[in-house]
Amino acid sequence: MNNEIIEEAYGSIFEAALIEEIASVAKLVEFKEGEVLIDIGKYIKTMPLLINGAIKIMREDFDEGELLLYFIEKGDTCAMTLACCMGDKKSEIRAVAETDGLVAMIPVHYMESWLGKYQTWRAFVFMSYDNRFNEMLAAIDNIAFMNMDKRLYHYLLETGKINSSQTINKTHQEIAYELNSSRVVVSRLLKALENEGKIKLNRNNIELLKVEE
Repeated sequence: MNNEIIEEAYGSIFEAALIEEIASVAKLVEFKEGEVLIDIGKYIKTMPLLINGAIKIMREDFDEGELLLYFIEKGDTCAMTLACCMGDKKSEIRAVAETDGLVAMIPVHYMESWLGKYQTWRAFVFMSYDNRFNEMLAAIDNIAFMNMDKRLYHYLLETGKINSSQTINKTHQEIAYELNSSRVVVSRLLKALENEGKIKLNRNNIELLKVEE
């Protein structure tokens, strides 16, 4: 069963021999929306390969607030987790389930041995670092150069894309927390976006009316 699940998610990326090894050592873990999968300050002994669902990667600031860095989806892993695994360091990120899903957890020591054994694994690891690095640069650019209203709308679009839905089931306070802002500011900007015809504010959710950025 493990082999079929890994094959479906990663068969287009890894060769058959590596798929078999992953299936033989991986522990499949189901997770629920909102569950903390990796926490700040904890040692990481396994690395995640996401089978399905979505996970958001958060960074804690000095005031104990949080900032969304990026999402990982099916076929992804977390580059910051890889770095902590290889350096035997405590985690500097928090991974929180954005949706229900399934992840294959790989013991750390296999990651290093596969780097020398499988070319597809090396390519996957390097590509993951590159993708996550670019996403973190985009997050920094958003903070440094993008107005809060644009950051908010970008966040809504990205959340809708990750969840494959035009409906965002988050409170104003939850959005403010992830954008490291205040509920009052977020509520005001959401109302402005509604007046522009980009979203519709409902009692328990936010509906995207336009998907273009």
